Parts: sequence; C-alpha cells; structure tokens
Amino acid sequence: MADATIFVTGTDTGVGKTRIACALLQRLRAQSGTAAGFKPVASGARRTPQGLRNDDALELLAHSTPGLDYAAVNPCCFEPPIAPHLAAREAGMEIDCAVLDAAHARLAAGHRHVVVEGAGGWLVPLNSRQTFADWVAERGWPVLLVVAVRLGCINHALLSAEAIERRCRLFGWVANVIPPAPERLQENIESLRERLPAPLLATAGAGAEPAAIARIFRGPGLFE
Repeated sequence: MADATIFVTGTDTGVGKTRIACALLQRLRAQSGTAAGFKPVASGARRTPQGLRNDDALELLAHSTPGLDYAAVNPCCFEPPIAPHLAAREAGMEIDCAVLDAAHARLAAGHRHVVVEGAGGWLVPLNSRQTFADWVAERGWPVLLVVAVRLGCINHALLSAEAIERRCRLFGWVANVIPPAPERLQENIESLRERLPAPLLATAGAGAEPAAIARIFRGPGLFE
C-alpha cells in the first residue's frame, strides 16, 4: 500500500531527527490519510511494565496513524544509550536486517507512507557487516537530512550529504536550530542552501512543536 518510504537521518546524534520525523508524519497524514513512523533500532530505553520503551519511538508512535502497537514501530530496542551494534552485542545478539525488513513490510502494507528514523548519523553500524547506509541504499529510499544548525554545522552537513549522495537520493534537508542559536544564523543557513545538493524543506526554530514545523514544510514531490 505504501506510496513512499522516507529515511530520516541527521548530521549527528541529538540533532532533532525525531522532532522532524514527527512533523513529517503530521504533514503526510494530512495529505494522504495514513502514515507510520518506524524506529527500527533504538538504544537508550527505560524499563516499564510493558517492557523496554524508547522515548523517540514513543513520539513516532504518537504521531502515526492510530492503531499501531509499540513493537510495530520499534522492533529492536536496547536499554543502554550506546551505539546500536554495541548495545545489541551487549544483549548477546546481532541486529538482523531481515527482521527490520519484515517489520517495515508490515507497516508499508497498511499505510500510504512510512517515515523511518535512523539512529545517530548516516554511517552508524547496525551489525558487524552493515551500516544504516548499507541498509537504506539497498532499498533505494529517499533520504531527508536533519542538520543541527550550530557551530560546525556546515562541515557536518556537507560531509553527510556527500556520503548520502554517493549511494542514495538526498531529496531534501531541514535546518534544525539548536539553542543557543549560533552567531550569523541566517548566513549559516544560506551557506548551506548554496552548497547542499538538495532543497531546504523547512527551518525549525528552537522549541517549535512538530505541528508548527509540519505547516512550513515545502516541496518537492512528496509534499505536493
């Protein structure tokens, strides 16, 4: 059923991928009726009576079309807040991409759009052989890059975009302003607009809620 799967990555960890992914879910739900968030692997979870729960995955679940359970959105969840492949190793297992594919297929069968949020940045390892980049490239998903607009963002964004473009289509990026806002904020964003090989889809101000960000997303294709 899915018309499109979109992969959301970032220039680093803690750059606001979840906030942007939730805004994207709201925009896609408003346009097409159904959209599901997918956090295939999450590390940094708390114990609850229902099992391990990751806050980012819970946010994606809350912004998805109602009716999903937690496991559908986050099939692989680990307690320690460390790199996913290390968290899996500590749990005595290895992340199997076939498991992630099966979970994605179930979401795609019932939703027009699936928004997949990675962990950390583009080249974070999934297991001893594969990175998120490997997994996404094999599936041909378009990539949205969340850029944390702060000191050093130009280098981080250009390196990430170059790596993405070697293997996938970078269909757009979002400028996510991280407080305290850097000096020359607009000049930094304009420098990125001139250099990144994909359009700026939104500028998310510090503290903006997903609903507000969803209203300002613009172009291309998937948003028309």
